[in-house]
Amino acid sequence: MDISIEIQETLRDGVLKNIEINKIEHLLNDRTLLLVEMNRLLERVIEQQNIYLNSQAQQRMAEMMADEIIGFGPLRPLLEDDTVSDILVNGPSQIYVERFGKLELTDCRFINNAQLTDIAKRLVQRVGRRLDEGRPLVDARLPDGSRLNVAIPPIALDGTSISIRKFGKSNIELSDLIRLGAMSGQMANFLIIAARCRLNIIISGGTGSGKTTLLNALSKYIDPSERIITMEDAAELRLMQPHVLRMETRLAGVENTGQITMRALLINSLRMRPDRIIVGECRGEESFEMLQAMNTGHDGSMSTLHANNPRDAVSRLENMVMMAGMHIPIESIRRNIASAINIVIQVSRLNDGSRKIMNISEVMGIEGDRVVLQDIFTFQSHSERDENGKIVGEFVNHGLLVRSAVMQNAIMFNLSDELKQIFSME
Repeated sequence: MDISIEIQETLRDGVLKNIEINKIEHLLNDRTLLLVEMNRLLERVIEQQNIYLNSQAQQRMAEMMADEIIGFGPLRPLLEDDTVSDILVNGPSQIYVERFGKLELTDCRFINNAQLTDIAKRLVQRVGRRLDEGRPLVDARLPDGSRLNVAIPPIALDGTSISIRKFGKSNIELSDLIRLGAMSGQMANFLIIAARCRLNIIISGGTGSGKTTLLNALSKYIDPSERIITMEDAAELRLMQPHVLRMETRLAGVENTGQITMRALLINSLRMRPDRIIVGECRGEESFEMLQAMNTGHDGSMSTLHANNPRDAVSRLENMVMMAGMHIPIESIRRNIASAINIVIQVSRLNDGSRKIMNISEVMGIEGDRVVLQDIFTFQSHSERDENGKIVGEFVNHGLLVRSAVMQNAIMFNLSDELKQIFSME
């Protein structure tokens, strides 16, 4: 038996009016007992409103109400589904998920925008934030580490929107990325050496391209004796080394005070004797401090940023440093970038849903007014696709220049023989 939207709205309103918060608060962590209470309340409302529901429909409605009271509503099964990486809500009747790199529309629905907004507010309240007309946008991290973004009217024109980037339960290894076709074995071996011999690395790519996943995988090859400080807007990195200090930015609170920016964290971290600094994502003026850290003895530092290719990544860094308001000449900014950054890795999510490392490039220095980049590895796609519609191609090894800083560092860390094997160098 299908329950009409009108009946769902009537039953929901009736149950919410009859709920005694102090009596159900202790049931929030026991869904079975909460379902019993929801069924009891539903029976009362059904009788009051003279509504007919068979037992199956009543149980389904009780489950919907229990899920709403707990806080996730119709999103609960999607949050529990390990094949779902992103949940995207565009108003009450459109809930999309990303599975294996592809977006698909689900059958899940909210009763109406009022229910959607109530659930959005509960999610936000869970993490100590406020959502209302005066503060219609919220970006936060859920207790399980998932990233939450909410927008409500009047900002969201078609109803409340929710975006959840789920926090992966398993740690991806470089070997997994090889198996998934995201890189070649030679590329993985090169990146392991790059991480071990303390090269400064920038991972560039679009939203959902796998930047943080790759950063997590690379971090496993950092020497366990090093002191590492990580800084993120929403904590996603999971370093396994024993000496890791994790820090997270903080937005301004209800009184518009207490904000801690990425730049403030970076400035403070330099006073904490780090061996390496890992910035989850560079978005603005903090890029200046990150480059300063890389240029002043914190070799092996890593970060990510949004850009379409390695050349764009360098340009974005230039622009972000200028945002710091230090009035540094562009020539000096470029020299800073060229001396600070060793490797730029470009990752992309392709239109077949797959994720691949498209470029691994080395920053070679300055020529004229440009930062010089040298491709070490690239992915070159073929014109045809395989029988499953997947993009096919090959990872090309372009070799390493003799004057490469990668080779100089590899010599210092006694890794030159391993590096030469990758490039068939004598």
